[in-house]
Amino acid sequence: MIDLALVGGSFLVAIVVGLTGMGGGALMTPMMMLFFNVPPLAAVSSDLVASAVMKPVGGFVHLRRGTVNLRLVGWLCAGSVPAAFCGVFLARAFAVSDAVKYALGVALLLAVAGMAVKALLGGRGGTASAHDIVVRPIPTLLVGMVGGLVVGVSSVGSGSLIIVALLALYPALKANQLVGTDLVQAVPLVAAAALGHLLFGDFQLHLTVSLLIGSLPGVYLGARISSRAPGGLIRALLAIVLLASALKLLDAGNAVTVGALAAATAVIVAGWRVRRRRAAGPAEPDAAMSPAAR
Repeated sequence: MIDLALVGGSFLVAIVVGLTGMGGGALMTPMMMLFFNVPPLAAVSSDLVASAVMKPVGGFVHLRRGTVNLRLVGWLCAGSVPAAFCGVFLARAFAVSDAVKYALGVALLLAVAGMAVKALLGGRGGTASAHDIVVRPIPTLLVGMVGGLVVGVSSVGSGSLIIVALLALYPALKANQLVGTDLVQAVPLVAAAALGHLLFGDFQLHLTVSLLIGSLPGVYLGARISSRAPGGLIRALLAIVLLASALKLLDAGNAVTVGALAAATAVIVAGWRVRRRRAAGPAEPDAAMSPAAR
């Protein structure tokens, strides 16, 4: 039976995903757990199956544009696909003690940290072609393994965590090439995790159908209006929402949650001011000098 409230919630979350290009699992799974009382394993399973339906769309677009390094994708998938499948068994074992909930909270904290690092390094985009990058097999394989394990357990990380690791390993890649490579590698990664949850998890068809009904038009709408929205502000709000979700999943008290959110907001505002000053650049010498001094 379709859950209309869940359809509405997934629609709103998907708009944010369409606007920012990230936060799908990081927002959808906590929403189901915190607001709809869906058991942790069922939330992860249903969200991953829904993501497996939606991920190929963005990946196909980037493949057509040529902004994908397929060799890099291959090494990532060599680590992430088996690790994601193994992550399902860990999630199954943890479900008895609700450790999936805490694993998701930790994954969200890592996602927030990853977004912060990405924002700090965002202005350092490379200029190399995706096909000219020299792939580093072992570090890339390890990134895939860690990312796949996190995705299999919590459904979080296919975008927010792995793309930050790619940014650190391959700083010469342009932003669109990072996104394209990450999207394409996420297709088999999420598919492997979804298959594992279909076989061994707690997949519930009505939850997945409700998610898809709400999220497909929401992602489309968010993508359409993304060019008009201030991306930096939306990503800042997304980071605050993820931080709040992580703290609630980790059973943090209200005082701790409010304090952490206030500190995060202060950091965001300070960072925004610093970036504005850098963007403005130094004052023109002539403007700062008096006519006599000239």
